[in-house]
Amino acid sequence: MSKALNVDLPAEIFDVQTNVPLLHQVVVAQLAAARQGTHKVKTRAEVAGAGRKPFKQKGTGRARQGSIREPQMTGGGIVHGPTPRDYSQRTPKKMKAAALRGALSDRARYDRVHVIENLVAGDQPSTKEALATLRSLTERKNVLLVIERANDVAALSVRNLVEVHALYVDQLNTYDVLVSDDVVFTKLHSMPWFRRRKPSERLLKGSARRGHRTGRLGKELRSDR
Repeated sequence: MSKALNVDLPAEIFDVQTNVPLLHQVVVAQLAAARQGTHKVKTRAEVAGAGRKPFKQKGTGRARQGSIREPQMTGGGIVHGPTPRDYSQRTPKKMKAAALRGALSDRARYDRVHVIENLVAGDQPSTKEALATLRSLTERKNVLLVIERANDVAALSVRNLVEVHALYVDQLNTYDVLVSDDVVFTKLHSMPWFRRRKPSERLLKGSARRGHRTGRLGKELRSDR
C-alpha cells in the first residue's frame, strides 16, 4: 500500500486567490456544453390530424373550435416548446486555467490534495489494494484520482469503485475538482507540477492558509462577503 508523499505544491497552481464568480461561470459553461440539446416538440403544423373543423360552429353548447391540432385540444400542438439548439458557451482558455488553479488552491488549503507514487504495488490491478490506499489518505466519500495516460493499472483498479472518479491528467477540470472532497495525484515523476521535498523542508500546503480569506466553497466564502 502506497503512502502519501511529502512534496512541494507549486504556489502558482495550488496557492492562488479563489475567484468564486469565475468558478461559477466556468462550471455553468462546462455543464451547458455537456447538454445534447436534442429536445423537440411538435407545433400545430407538425402534429397529426385533419384540418377540418371538429364540429359545427353553433348549436352544440360547446366552445367553438377550428381544428383538432390547436394547442388547447388534446393531442394538439405545443406552443413555445423547446427546439434543438446548441447550449455550448465560449469560455477563454485563460479563464478555464484560472478557475482550475482556484479550485485546486481551495482544496490544498484544507489539506485535501494528496500525492502518492503508485496506487497499487506491482503490475497487476487490484481494486482491494487501491481502495485501501485511498482510505489511508482520506475517509471522505468522493475522491478524484488523477493519473497519467499510461497508468492502466490504476485505471483498471478503480473503475469499479463508485466513490472514486478517475481522470487522466490532461482531463483535469474545475467541475470535477469542486464536486470531489479530495484530489489524489499519482505517478509523481510524470507530472512536472511537483518536486520531491527533503525531510527537513516544510510543506507549502501547510503555509498556504496564510494570506488568504477564501476557503472551501460554502459557509466560509459566504461569511466573508
